Amino acid sequence: MAKAADSAKRLARTSVWLEGKAPRNGAGRRSDQPSGLDRDRITEATVRLLDEEGLAKFSMRRLAADLNVTAMSVYWYVDTKDDLLELALDAAAGEMVMPDQGSVTPDRWRETLRELAEEYRRVLVRHPWVSPLVGNYLNIGPNWLKFALTVQKVVRETGLPVEKQAGAIAAVFQFVYGFGTVQGHYLARCAAAGLTPGEYFKEAMGVVHDHPDVEKTLHSASEMLEARGGSTVEEMWELDFKVALDLLIAGIEAMLKPGP
Repeated sequence: MAKAADSAKRLARTSVWLEGKAPRNGAGRRSDQPSGLDRDRITEATVRLLDEEGLAKFSMRRLAADLNVTAMSVYWYVDTKDDLLELALDAAAGEMVMPDQGSVTPDRWRETLRELAEEYRRVLVRHPWVSPLVGNYLNIGPNWLKFALTVQKVVRETGLPVEKQAGAIAAVFQFVYGFGTVQGHYLARCAAAGLTPGEYFKEAMGVVHDHPDVEKTLHSASEMLEARGGSTVEEMWELDFKVALDLLIAGIEAMLKPGP
């Protein structure tokens, strides 16, 4: 039991951002290190490989081969694979476009909250490897912190009592996390199968319709799906995301109204 507690404590404290590792960018590099190699280039290559091959296939050896250097050369800039994945995770967060601070006002919190939700969703969809890593690390790199602080500021502008603000953030962004994760993994599966999202959906529905028990469930939902609209998988995603987000924002608005 004590060993498990010690292990949990050690994991919780481990982060490239807490151990003085992140600022290092080739400082003190030995003269025999490959010319042009630095931490930014290594991080960019990591993001690219994770996008192309997925998290399961990623390794330091594979990264070194892509950079045309030895694995030991990579370890000169990062101490562990975890450090590198944390750097890649923060690089992905840096792709999110933050709203202008002047637009974070009480009268624009709805629009700004939608913008942040869309940006987070885009990152999750564009990089399917982000969602499993988000739960593995502390997410305290500069880009994640900037995103978190912006979200907190927007939710404060809603007028919700302080004790309800964390719940509002969880409702919106855990929904976005789940939606973006499913969409991103679906697209990755389509790519692996060599099919477009529409082709994969058609193939999947054809298989499902061959099984009476599953088909019965689909039939009961057919009216709802037809009313929802959307002629492509992408359009259906957009419609569902918009409605779900509208419902969450309406929930926040409802909590702002005085009770009976």
